[in-house]
Amino acid sequence: MAELSAESGIPVATIKYYLREGLLPPGERTSPNQARYGENHVQRLRLIRAMVEVGGLSVATVRDVVAAVDAHQPTHKALGIAQRALTGLAADVPPDDREWALEVVTELARKHGWQFGPNHPVAPALVGTLCTIRALGHVKLLDGIGDYADLADQVAQVDLDTLDALPSVDRIVEAAVVGTVLGDRLFEGLRRLAQGAESARRYPAGLDRPELSRGEHPEAGL
Repeated sequence: MAELSAESGIPVATIKYYLREGLLPPGERTSPNQARYGENHVQRLRLIRAMVEVGGLSVATVRDVVAAVDAHQPTHKALGIAQRALTGLAADVPPDDREWALEVVTELARKHGWQFGPNHPVAPALVGTLCTIRALGHVKLLDGIGDYADLADQVAQVDLDTLDALPSVDRIVEAAVVGTVLGDRLFEGLRRLAQGAESARRYPAGLDRPELSRGEHPEAGL
């Protein structure tokens, strides 16, 4: 176990905890006090670490994911369990607003061949976001939702391309969790850079629009 800890970078006490919780399969017993661990244990620890430390998933959710992997469930199902846990929740919205938002997303999903319904894991957060945008009066942002959906398709293809060459379901789920959480942060940073550059191109004179007060610039809020 000491060697497993050194190889994985995870403390022995934490490994023992994962063993007790059933997240890590036991090693091959070589004596009453020792067991042999292999590369599959190192891979499983990487998966657990990604889900717990990067994804912030609960032990119960991690147990569901590894159970699906160990039961040789389809990769899509194991990924789905992890992705559902990564999806944020949203506050309740009025029924009429919720119905409108669901109609918007359902139509987008139909056009793009996405699976979506009121009970989809992303529905609460996505519906809440759309309702907030409309309540704040940002109609132009809603007008561009089709363009955002097109970009989402492109990003999803890039995301899944990074998984294709991985050798095991453990590695695929691990990469998907890391890619979703850290990929969101990466894209957010790149988006801010692009926004700043586009703002400079569109408004090179700084205060060239009457609605901007002195000292303000469109890039300041990006």
